Amino acid sequence: MSDHALTRWITEALGRAPDDHALYVRALTHGSHGSDTYERLEFLGDRVLGLVAAAWLYERFPGEPEGSLSRRINAIVSRETCAAIGRAIGLPPHLRLGKQARDDGAVGSDNVIGDAVEALIGALFLEGGLPAADAFVRLRWSGLVDGQQQAPRHPKSALQEWAAANRCRPPVYSLDARTGAHHAPRFTVSVALPGRLGATASAEGSSKQEAETAAALALLEKLN
Repeated sequence: MSDHALTRWITEALGRAPDDHALYVRALTHGSHGSDTYERLEFLGDRVLGLVAAAWLYERFPGEPEGSLSRRINAIVSRETCAAIGRAIGLPPHLRLGKQARDDGAVGSDNVIGDAVEALIGALFLEGGLPAADAFVRLRWSGLVDGQQQAPRHPKSALQEWAAANRCRPPVYSLDARTGAHHAPRFTVSVALPGRLGATASAEGSSKQEAETAAALALLEKLN
């Protein structure tokens, strides 16, 4: 892809024309492609996203207790949410991946896409400061924040509460399998409520935590 085409996409997706083109190229470069990767920018962008989201939720939901705000922000900054934002802005085709990583399906990995989104936020912060990063996050995350009528409960917490309310023993999670390349792993996890017949479910994810969350959600849907 030409520099001009990438610049046009960055401007449309992020709402700001890049001053330092190389900075955004780095934000899109996976470790399999070379040594100048997005990792440091992702580290920065993760913190900037957390700060922007915390300030936004604080003003958007006045008077809401800390526990509810924590549940809201966890949903906003999760790897799955960042990956969904990345796909919505058309990020995957712009990722710079090594051949093996591309062959292994890293272009579709929540971890890789989510990390690149955070790296782009880091690049925005370096060039335009907090206002530029804030504007991007509020634009792209607005549907999620405005759509949260109630603070979401994490599926694992909700399953724990369901078990307690129905006099069941706490859920037990088991790692069934780990497959895929090192940079694009897939985890399969099962969850069960001991002593309750049929109260089991399994799911996959790009991390053990993601798979556990998906398994808890699957079991909740089954129980309800």
